[in-house]
Amino acid sequence: MARQARAIQTRKSILLAAAAVFDERGFGTATITEIIARAGVTKGALYFHFSSKEELALGVIAAQLELGPLPAQRTKLQELADQGLLFAHQLHHDPLTRASVGLAMDQWGEKAEGGNPFHGRPFQSWTDRLTELLVEARERGELLPHVDPAETAELLAGSFTGIQWTSQILCERKDLTRRVIVLFRHLLPSIAMPQILPTLDLAPDRAERLLASRDAALEAEDASIDEEDEAAAETDPASETDPAAPEIDTASQADVASEADPTWEAGAAPEGGAVPERQGVTALEGDGVTAEEGNRSAAPEGHGSAA
Repeated sequence: MARQARAIQTRKSILLAAAAVFDERGFGTATITEIIARAGVTKGALYFHFSSKEELALGVIAAQLELGPLPAQRTKLQELADQGLLFAHQLHHDPLTRASVGLAMDQWGEKAEGGNPFHGRPFQSWTDRLTELLVEARERGELLPHVDPAETAELLAGSFTGIQWTSQILCERKDLTRRVIVLFRHLLPSIAMPQILPTLDLAPDRAERLLASRDAALEAEDASIDEEDEAAAETDPASETDPAAPEIDTASQADVASEADPTWEAGAAPEGGAVPERQGVTALEGDGVTAEEGNRSAAPEGHGSAA
């Protein structure tokens, strides 16, 4: 369990470092070397999780979309408004969200073959999520008869994109929450049944209250799981591990291999993808290795490129 927790923390550290570098420099000029230095891990540890800079960027986008379950509300239109208010809050405070939006709007390589592979992905995902909420709202009788969920979701996502971009240019998104509230106050009366409107909470602190409620629920769930695990361990002698069993530092071995291959510096994994696993050792066992730990290992005799 401790090793798994370390692996999860390493992946999170890499994603946060990548998000910060992408947000500051853009995808085109960001380098794997800079991300590794910011995260404080080795090349081997990074490539256990992500095989290339492109895959790392997709990981940032996916992490931004994984906000976790929000508390259920009385109406689906309240959940719709919560999505917009929370997105506005995250754009101002969360580097993963900012980097994800930056990757979606980045124009790097637009004229090159293939263009920007991330262009529009977060916005399309958000549009799909809004469409699902609006379909559910229609099924529950919350929408006016003329409302088309897909068209409304596209309008809302497009309007939000323009608003957040304007806010970014004018004041680094400091007034984004106010702008989003204004958007909802104009849009919702044209799609919602009249009796729904008085029930909607569009207060400026709505996102903070949602996050606090969600975090409290997650902490309570984690505490309950820990108690169950401890109880199971006390009643199951087979769950005890042998403290004398050696741990194999596979991420350090992968890092030594990466030093011999200059293609790692360019931000792409060697041909064949991520560093291969050693026989009998999973990639998970190498996760979470710090730069200091990863550099202790010496390369095995005759060990060359990881490709």
